Amino acid sequence: MRRIAAIWLIACLGFVQFAKADEGMWLLPLINKLNMEKMQEMGLQLSAEEIYSINNSSLKDAIVIFGRGCTGELISDQGLVLTNHHCGYGKIQELSSVENNYLKDGFWAKSFDEELPAPGLSVTFLKYMTDVTADINAELKEGMTEAERAAKIKEVSAKLIEEAQKGNAYQIRVQDYFEGNQFYLIAYEKFEDVRFVGAPPSSIGKFGFDTDNWMWPRHTGDFSMFRVYCGPDGKPAKYSKNNKPYKPAHHLPVSLKGVQKDDFAMTVGFPGSTERYLTSWGITERMDIINHARIKPRGIKQDIWQKDMRANEKVNIQYASKFAGSSNYWKNSIGMNRGLENLNVLGQKRELEKEFTNWVNADKARQAKYGNVLSELEKAYEQRAPFMSATSFLAECQLRGAEVFYFALNAKGLEKALEEENQEKINAAVEALKEAGKSFYKNYYAETDRKVIGALLKLYNDDIETKYHPSFYNTVNKKFKGDFQKFADELYNKSIFMDEARFNAFLEKPSLKVLQKDLAYQAGVSSLDKYKEIKQMEQESLISINKNNRLFIAGLMEMKADKVFYPDANFTMRLSYGKVGDYEPKDGVVYKHYTTVEGIMEKEDPDNFEFVVPAKLKELWKNKDYGQYADEAGYMPVCFTTDNDITGGNSGSPVINAEGHLFGLAFDGNWEAMSGDIAFENELQKCINVDIRYVLFIIDKYAGATNLIDEMTLIK
Repeated sequence: MRRIAAIWLIACLGFVQFAKADEGMWLLPLINKLNMEKMQEMGLQLSAEEIYSINNSSLKDAIVIFGRGCTGELISDQGLVLTNHHCGYGKIQELSSVENNYLKDGFWAKSFDEELPAPGLSVTFLKYMTDVTADINAELKEGMTEAERAAKIKEVSAKLIEEAQKGNAYQIRVQDYFEGNQFYLIAYEKFEDVRFVGAPPSSIGKFGFDTDNWMWPRHTGDFSMFRVYCGPDGKPAKYSKNNKPYKPAHHLPVSLKGVQKDDFAMTVGFPGSTERYLTSWGITERMDIINHARIKPRGIKQDIWQKDMRANEKVNIQYASKFAGSSNYWKNSIGMNRGLENLNVLGQKRELEKEFTNWVNADKARQAKYGNVLSELEKAYEQRAPFMSATSFLAECQLRGAEVFYFALNAKGLEKALEEENQEKINAAVEALKEAGKSFYKNYYAETDRKVIGALLKLYNDDIETKYHPSFYNTVNKKFKGDFQKFADELYNKSIFMDEARFNAFLEKPSLKVLQKDLAYQAGVSSLDKYKEIKQMEQESLISINKNNRLFIAGLMEMKADKVFYPDANFTMRLSYGKVGDYEPKDGVVYKHYTTVEGIMEKEDPDNFEFVVPAKLKELWKNKDYGQYADEAGYMPVCFTTDNDITGGNSGSPVINAEGHLFGLAFDGNWEAMSGDIAFENELQKCINVDIRYVLFIIDKYAGATNLIDEMTLIK
């Protein structure tokens, strides 16, 4: 195992010149050895210590995990956080009502006192990362089973974490990289008093909505603003009126200098997940099973949701965040399959696998170590296929698709307490359900869910083998003669979970018999039970896939000793670098690297909610009232593209210029390169960013929130 780590390090240190500048999600502790020379050749004026330092203030101290799946950055010394509108969307929706519709109208706090608490939202700072590969590998022995290996890694990691936690309140974990060939101990500091400061209306923050999602040219002001608060001692604290704005170790200066083609661009953020080392069999599974199971059910569900959302403003608010989350990766899955096919990624992977096989067969020692890796992967993926198909569809149709099924599962604790006739546990379970109900019913419309349930249960019935059907399908077939819409209607009329009043009445006098006879509860429990049962069937193939993927990557690094390898994204802090630039998506078409407010007006369609333009924005455009934020050529910039390597989780990442100043906000990738999570395409892959000047223009000239501009450090 030490030899694997050594090979990886040699490859990284000795052959940097072969790496392409715009591909790679790099670990910050290694950039001095791996990337600084190349970045400085491209124009970067910062040192490695100014980007990542443990002992001194550095750029990494201004970058945070925003919530659970995005990136944000500190842009003032008073804890002001900038992130994407779509990252803040869920909280903005939660804080909205028909009377105060912040999604529709926007919101701007003109003082600290006007900022709105956002319960459940957090921001998390990276404190440091330490390579502990040698510590863990020293305890791993040849001949260990995968279970023994995992247990030993867990044991050693626990000891390392225990030691690292002495004298601090950091959240610490050990994260593996390269499918378990490398390990880092990572320390975080989490702040849970976060308040909503401002956001434009969705007509700006989501301009183009689903039509423009993943597309270029783009004209979306995808940003929102929050503030981190801390206790009087500057440490993380629960919400209190006595808390104060947090003073970060570093905040990003904001550049007004503009964007030019070929400008250096760096992103630092928390990319969620990539699978760049996936084999051909893994890619086939992703395309034909996982993506297919997203595309088909979500398409049906979203059509139902959208129709009801357009008909009812309350439903529109209730389902806005749900719809955005569902449709984002629905469209991503469609684009990914298209991109993988167009770029012949499967063919490229098969050629690599042939090369790997020839390399292995040329040496007996390699044969002993890697000889069965690819054949075992092929076998394991083939065994897993029916199970993966069933669980993927079950998750999309029942556990994610039918909202009431998943919510009903919250009552499992109450069922157990009622069976035990333990009044103390019953009371606790009832109180927990009351709290869960407040959140659920605020964003739930039973009439919509009734339609979704009928449609998705039928889809699962038609597309998945009977042996993988949950037990409640027997009830549908016997009592309702296989009519899933009649079953959904029965739920709507009688289930205690589909009606808030019935639910609360039940909690006043909970009954085990009533709960166990409830059709929604039966459906939820049997769906989850079947899901777990099928997942258990996957275990043998999953263990084989994990083991052989690890060996495959170790072999690749050994085979290609002249290549710099970077680990797949796993929602830990990474840096990517590239340049501002245009691209050619197809024959005869060239997309320039920036868009302007003129494009917003060209797309305007007052009869289509996706392309409505606010009157105030039109007035500013007509008067060319752009203030100090216009480009020197006179136009008002909106978005621009770079060739930085990003993925989901990078949403909200700062785009930083050669001087270390913020000049854009990453929010999307482009349609032509949706295959990027699996295969980076150097000519087509683009990172779509909001120009920071458009952000400032909206804050200042559109919203009049000059108080926020005043606390930033502007670089002219």
